[in-house]
Amino acid sequence: MPKERPILKNIVLDKTLTFESFQNATLRPIIKMQHDLILALFQSYVQKKKIDFITLENQKAKDKIKSIFEKDINFKHLILGTIVGHFSAEELEKYNTNTSEFHKRIIQITIQRIQDTFLK
Repeated sequence: MPKERPILKNIVLDKTLTFESFQNATLRPIIKMQHDLILALFQSYVQKKKIDFITLENQKAKDKIKSIFEKDINFKHLILGTIVGHFSAEELEKYNTNTSEFHKRIIQITIQRIQDTFLK
């Protein structure tokens, strides 16, 4: 069964910058749609690496999540592929205009979603 991107109301405004517009119209809906898969991938990673978040203080756990994305390039690319794989040809063309900026935005949003989910 194909997944459909969620519609995020009131997040795409007329006065937003090009990067923000792409982020809000394309990246956020895809990341939200892939949320469960991203969490499953993260949980699998944490179990494989034997990282114990239960014993960490909240801020240290947040820092650890951010550190995983900074230090483990393979995991970071896995997450990026999970998102980019849902682009249309037109979206991919836009994405290719500045991949480094969009990578940064994808990772920032993903880190925030993981932190919000695991560290309630």
